[in-house]
Amino acid sequence: MGVSESTAAAGAPSSAYTRELEWLYGTQLFGIKLGLKNMRRLIDLIGLPGKAQRIIHVAGTNGKGSTSAMIDALSRAGHHSTGLFTSPHLVHFTERIRVDGRPIPEAEAARRLRVIREKVAGWDPHPTFFEITTALGLWWFRDAGAQVIVLETGMGGRLDATNALTPRASVITPIGMDHTQWLGDTLAKIAAEKAGIIKPGVPVVSAPQEAEALEVIERVAAEKGAPLTVVDFPWPGPVSLAGAHQRWNASVALAAMGAAGLVAPPEALARVEWPGRFQRLGWDGRLILDGAHNAHGARALAATWSEVFGAEKAVVIFGAVATKDHADMMAALAPVAARFVFTTVNSPRAVPAAELAAAGPPGSAVTASLAEALALAPRGAGDPPVLVCGSLYLVGQALATLGGDGFEPSAQ
Repeated sequence: MGVSESTAAAGAPSSAYTRELEWLYGTQLFGIKLGLKNMRRLIDLIGLPGKAQRIIHVAGTNGKGSTSAMIDALSRAGHHSTGLFTSPHLVHFTERIRVDGRPIPEAEAARRLRVIREKVAGWDPHPTFFEITTALGLWWFRDAGAQVIVLETGMGGRLDATNALTPRASVITPIGMDHTQWLGDTLAKIAAEKAGIIKPGVPVVSAPQEAEALEVIERVAAEKGAPLTVVDFPWPGPVSLAGAHQRWNASVALAAMGAAGLVAPPEALARVEWPGRFQRLGWDGRLILDGAHNAHGARALAATWSEVFGAEKAVVIFGAVATKDHADMMAALAPVAARFVFTTVNSPRAVPAAELAAAGPPGSAVTASLAEALALAPRGAGDPPVLVCGSLYLVGQALATLGGDGFEPSAQ
């Protein structure tokens, strides 16, 4: 696979994109397989990364996506062409792979996925959904001429597919208890997996961490001779994304730019766009979508709600996927909730609304669909604002529903 194969004429039919995406989603049956062997094989096959590409690698439990988006915006403001790789998508798969803010064209995604599909057909073990998606993104970034690549880990770090490359800087956002069935049942164990992105001699930037997690990061950085910067103040300037935690993310993003040897005007932080993070839509800005999907994120969401709405409470439309601590999330949101309306996320891993309601407060509503849940939410003068949260998948579904757009559900 070379550059000559990456310059096919635009205009691949939508049926080709649909066909290749169905194949890619079918690889989710292989599940999540942590390890780097297949990813390194894909890298060798395609010839990645491109020469002179500077990678900033971002791991953590919460704030990865926002911080990655901020680094991308800062890089572009500094006149660098960028590649941004994040997951999951909200509405369309192509959102995961962006060059200079623009999603990969469907025609390019279809053609490249076809080539990958044909090349890996006989592999055992077969590459996973995330490995193939990572390879697709890196391939497009190389051929589109991205100079700075921001890679967000899918899960963990040490054995995540994105960890098969050597970055210019490593970034660790706040670490909390999540994905414990894969990453470990203590903060120290999870921190060890996240700290696995630290490379010998490569600068690492960390958000403030709980003592148990910070101890691990400091130890790994010292063992690998990686200069460590722990951000100790939130960015005091304007930030477009709401919440005190986003000002900390902004400070991490600026420190990451410095660690990677890049300079950019911090004013760009006031123009970052990152949907689904306390995103205010219609109803006079009183419909809010937020992708908080664990207890740590739910606490930050509740704090942001109080910061923006004061004592005013919300109708909370809540849906979630399996493996999350729903009870803890609901407990974190309870102080800002007038009432809960439960719905089932459009995802193979969805928790049924009735099961969520059984763990929620008495008197909560149970709905068969997000459309029904939104219809139940009053929107007249004097009615409480509405908060849709619990899963990024639910937020994506809401964006598609409200925008009349097609929704591409995914299990990963």
